[in-house]
Amino acid sequence: MELEEKKKYGEPFKHDPSFKGPIQNRSCTDIVCCIIFIIAILGYIAVGILAWSQGDPRKAIYPTDSRGDFCGQAGTPLENKRKLFYFNIMKCASPMVLLSFQCPTTQLCVEKCPDKFMTLAKAYTNNKEFYYYKNFCKETVTSSMSLPEILRDRLCPTMLIPSKSFTRRCFPALGLKGGVVTVGNSTTFDDGEGNQRDAKDLVDGVKNATVVMEARQVVMKIFEDYTQSWYWILIGLVIAMLLSLLFVVLMRFLAGIMIWIIIIAVIAVIGYGIFHCYMEYNSLKNEPGANVTLQELGFHTDFTIYLQVRQTWLAFVIILAIVEVIIILLLIFLRKRILIAIALIKEASKAIRYMMCSMFYPLFTFLLLAIVVAYWAVTAVFLSTSNDAIYKVVSQFNCVHSGNSCDPANYSTSKMKAECPDSQCNFAYYGGETVYHKYLIALQFYNVFLFFWCANFVIALGQMSLAGAFASYYWAFSKPGDIPTFPVFSAMGRSLRYHTGSLAFGSLILSIVQIIRVLLEYLDHKLKGAENKFAKFLLCCLKCCFWCLEKFIKFMNRNAYIMVAVHGKNFCASAISALNLLARNLLRVAVVDKVTDFLLFLGKLLVVGLVGVFAFFFFSGRVKAFENTAPNLHYYWVPILTVVIGSYLIAHGFFSVYDMCVDTLFLCFCEDLERNDGSPARPYYMSTTIREILWKGEVADPSASPALQPQDEDGRLRNPQKDKL
Repeated sequence: MELEEKKKYGEPFKHDPSFKGPIQNRSCTDIVCCIIFIIAILGYIAVGILAWSQGDPRKAIYPTDSRGDFCGQAGTPLENKRKLFYFNIMKCASPMVLLSFQCPTTQLCVEKCPDKFMTLAKAYTNNKEFYYYKNFCKETVTSSMSLPEILRDRLCPTMLIPSKSFTRRCFPALGLKGGVVTVGNSTTFDDGEGNQRDAKDLVDGVKNATVVMEARQVVMKIFEDYTQSWYWILIGLVIAMLLSLLFVVLMRFLAGIMIWIIIIAVIAVIGYGIFHCYMEYNSLKNEPGANVTLQELGFHTDFTIYLQVRQTWLAFVIILAIVEVIIILLLIFLRKRILIAIALIKEASKAIRYMMCSMFYPLFTFLLLAIVVAYWAVTAVFLSTSNDAIYKVVSQFNCVHSGNSCDPANYSTSKMKAECPDSQCNFAYYGGETVYHKYLIALQFYNVFLFFWCANFVIALGQMSLAGAFASYYWAFSKPGDIPTFPVFSAMGRSLRYHTGSLAFGSLILSIVQIIRVLLEYLDHKLKGAENKFAKFLLCCLKCCFWCLEKFIKFMNRNAYIMVAVHGKNFCASAISALNLLARNLLRVAVVDKVTDFLLFLGKLLVVGLVGVFAFFFFSGRVKAFENTAPNLHYYWVPILTVVIGSYLIAHGFFSVYDMCVDTLFLCFCEDLERNDGSPARPYYMSTTIREILWKGEVADPSASPALQPQDEDGRLRNPQKDKL
């Protein structure tokens, strides 16, 4: 009955006297996918070159005047004119501002914003005032020009309003006085045409002009925070790397003790987090405004505001308490399996002892991933700034040509200018109508997709290389004599030489699922305001299904790469063989895969917790010793979040060595059980420790226990007792 059950999941492996671990005599696999991947990489390089030749990152940094010139750009006549001035800010009240990102009024680069009320008519009569006024006029204006001539050619604004710089743009200095909107401490102003206007008339113009700039402001502040704190972030990541490396090295010698230290430390760190959050919650008890709910507070880009609300700290207390309870309950209910998993991690430590270079392999993976991420980011920036300057006709009066494209070089002699004498040809936005611009969105999509594919390929290469190295350890009959001299580099060489196609195939499948998830998230964002409940429900189901599919594909790929590294077969055959082998040993999978993953996850959590707590106290200035050392930031959560995410990725990279070692040893163990029976003719390759770990409690006959069987000096079983698994 048991044999029939096993045959449902494929034929078990048969004994082969010539099989001694990773096969050396192998051929290339999945050649078609390898060719497609190489072509895709060449296309990716071509897209990067095209983007770099067409793009201009300055468009994302500097404000642009009506001629399309960059304000404040070094090496240009506008180098000292860093701020953008609007001739008539009230024209920005048009809804078209949100579409074109440009107000239908002349825009000029200036050194500083105006700081007083002034009209052109009054300034023209006073040489000193007109000299100041010319700072906000076009360069062609002179004192010899008549006032009607200046107004006709729109060389100067009709009025100046006290303004402040906001994202390097001059906006009226609005305020509130007794519930009334003021500008420059006045409730009214002269519009330059002899009319007294209320200050509140400026509100709509300022509001519409700033809506499209707020996101830019946040991004620029975050960028400034990175420039101020990048070296401290780097120090935090180095600390995370050293901590991870220290834990991995100590686990090599004290695996059992280190696992229990990690478990206790995680519980202690989360417990301290609960205590700290409760103390913050309690300290805000009598603070004014601290009892405001998060819903009433709304969304703010400055996250420090939320830390002044009691409900925020209460939410932190509840979340951390739930996590603490879950971890403690898991430790209680899985205590027996945790002991087995710890013993298995000890065995993995022995394998790592013979190939210490495997602990540093994640650094190579990080380097490759950094190159992939940097290439993607730079290409994305250049693609998004590779549009041409588009100029549109702008008129204060009703003009049939308003909004039409125009050429500023010859606009003064054009038919549109003749029909609308008051109109101007101003810079509107960056775009284009060429073939390149038509497919710009497709190129951006290609950039994202190749980013996923290349990143997954790099991770897959690391998994297959480590799997090949640890498999050579397991199938070495005499350790360490039969282990290759450079097992990791030998395995990586085999992977690149013979199995680039298999790596590309597995990473392609995963990338397709990931890009579909990105598209679903985009659709979800677009449908947030929709009223169609069925569409929202369907989208939620799809997101859940593809999340599960991604997790399954990662699990399948991981085990498929192990079988490819050992047997040298193509990806599909290896994936089927691995899944069948796991299905034939289903009960052991739960112990090995999930429990060891849980213990290693606690190790990652400890590294992240320790580094995150240190980063929080350092960047937030909560510790007086760091007050003069910590950088002055707009958002101190930016470096903290970066350090936390980076620390997790670093810890994941180092602990993944153990994770990959355990998975490889487990698959090799299952295959060893099927190929051999422990007799002198078919001895097991497994050590006594692994045999006891994964066979404990499953053998009915005590005499069959591996501990009672004769062993060689390597702890390998030599008794012909038949395996009863």
